[in-house]
Amino acid sequence: MPLLLFTSPKGGVGKTTLAAHTVAILAKRGHRVLALDLDPQNALRLHLGVSIREEAGFLGVIDHRPDWRGLTIDTPAGVRLLPFGSVEPRRTLQLGMALLDAPELLAAPVRDMLAEPSLIVVVDSAPGPSAAVSAVAPLADLVVVVLLADAGSASLMPQVASGRVYGRGTLAGRMADRTAVVLNQVELDGPLSAAVLESAAAALGSRLLGAVCRDEALAEALANRHLLLDGSGAAAEDIVLMVDAIQTRAKLAPPSGRRSSFSALADWGLR
Repeated sequence: MPLLLFTSPKGGVGKTTLAAHTVAILAKRGHRVLALDLDPQNALRLHLGVSIREEAGFLGVIDHRPDWRGLTIDTPAGVRLLPFGSVEPRRTLQLGMALLDAPELLAAPVRDMLAEPSLIVVVDSAPGPSAAVSAVAPLADLVVVVLLADAGSASLMPQVASGRVYGRGTLAGRMADRTAVVLNQVELDGPLSAAVLESAAAALGSRLLGAVCRDEALAEALANRHLLLDGSGAAAEDIVLMVDAIQTRAKLAPPSGRRSSFSALADWGLR
């Protein structure tokens, strides 16, 4: 089954928020979903309703070659989760060095996850380049790059479009073909935000997967450990449309025996 990788060149863009909503919506639609947190901030668990006191994790002990199945957590969102784990900064550096020397420490268990029938693996990576991202990126069917609708993100657009954000050579070109972009916190009444959205559409074409508006309701929901899954509200609707586009791009059919909830689209041959 497919691997969806959420990543971003820099932090603070809402990557984890969008990854959490994606896995929860896919689970709500009947898919079996495993969320894998590769970000040392270990925040994905909080978005999915896991207690902040839960400190166990997978990547934090990856150099001990753990059995990933024994470390999964069933979340209130209906998603199986492999948290990063709570580790000290020095330990995070040690893990990065271990993965640089032996990327198979992570790549091998991820391939094992992908071998499970009907299981969708969604990875929330750390911002920027990392040894963990390098280990799993070649396995990704779709790389979702999250950017803000601001000047800093606009300056990165050519690198994202060409794949240079992943480095040089064959891997960068291969990753560019699998990359799609979501612009977060878009303000259409703001000249800069609208200009960035326009330039992204021009530079990326069909690889611009979606745009999510700035919406205080989203921040308030997250503060209350609540996900916006029903599409009610501006940001919630944008997120649902983003997940629709991800399902289409990753060729994720509805689970066996289920039709898409958008029956008219199915009837028209669009699903």
